[in-house]
Amino acid sequence: MRKHRIKAAPNAFCQNDILRSELITRFPETVFNDTGTRLAGQTLIDFLQDTDGAIIGLEQIDSTILKACPDLKIVAKFGVGLNNIDQNALADHGVKLGWKSGVNRRSVSEMTLGFMLGLTHNLFRSDRQLRSGVWLRDGGRQLSQCTVGIVGFGHIGRDVAALLKPLGCRILVSEILPVADAIRTAGCEPVTFDELIAKSDIVTIHTPLTRKTEGMMCKPVFRAMKDNAILINTARGEIVVEKDLKQALRERWIGGAALDVYNTEPVTDTELLAFENMAFTPHIGGNTIEAVTAMGQSAISHLHDYFSD
Repeated sequence: MRKHRIKAAPNAFCQNDILRSELITRFPETVFNDTGTRLAGQTLIDFLQDTDGAIIGLEQIDSTILKACPDLKIVAKFGVGLNNIDQNALADHGVKLGWKSGVNRRSVSEMTLGFMLGLTHNLFRSDRQLRSGVWLRDGGRQLSQCTVGIVGFGHIGRDVAALLKPLGCRILVSEILPVADAIRTAGCEPVTFDELIAKSDIVTIHTPLTRKTEGMMCKPVFRAMKDNAILINTARGEIVVEKDLKQALRERWIGGAALDVYNTEPVTDTELLAFENMAFTPHIGGNTIEAVTAMGQSAISHLHDYFSD
């Protein structure tokens, strides 16, 4: 009986010694993407050909990739977002998806809380000013006095609410699913999206990227926000229309923003990165040591369970 051919594509997975060792222990002939780059198109096809099972992170998996890789039986997701994987194409080609939601929730929710504290207390701006020789004692405002609007009440949205609860913030939640009772039980107020946008001092996005959420944060929404409101996006970059966000910041429709995700990654928009009232990170929300390990072990377990049947 031949051994199963497994390949791991995500850089964060391949650079983690613990995950490499665990995967090799279960599948000794595993091949890793050690190029240090994200594979796409033909390079991804070349890597995945003659593969029985693959670990995928942010790589785009669609019908073209699957058609060129007829031996592929299962795609195990390293991470939680599925917007890069065409699930209809998987079904058409008989390829199973191994995925578990919420694996990195605490990592992302803690970062979100960090953004909130950093922006409300002017920590990021004061750091930049002081490094430039400017001594400006502006301590901002207390997060505990803010109304926080959480868009999306899945694993991460709920965890953000739990972290905020001891601070005594008023928490508004907009969620398209019928979970109003769960929102109230968590000590939050279920509201419409429009009401959340109009009343929140901080708007934090925790929805998946779908046709409905793509471009959701756009010019009319920014115009409806408070002029000192803060936007936080640790979900997916395409949810925010970046050109509209730049206009909102330039014309002071809103007070500031924090982004961990972007329309194009790595981000190269120097105009966006130059705004003073911003905080930026390179898509590391779900990238703590603990989260990477948990996401990797989840992906490995899906491969192990599938090939053990």
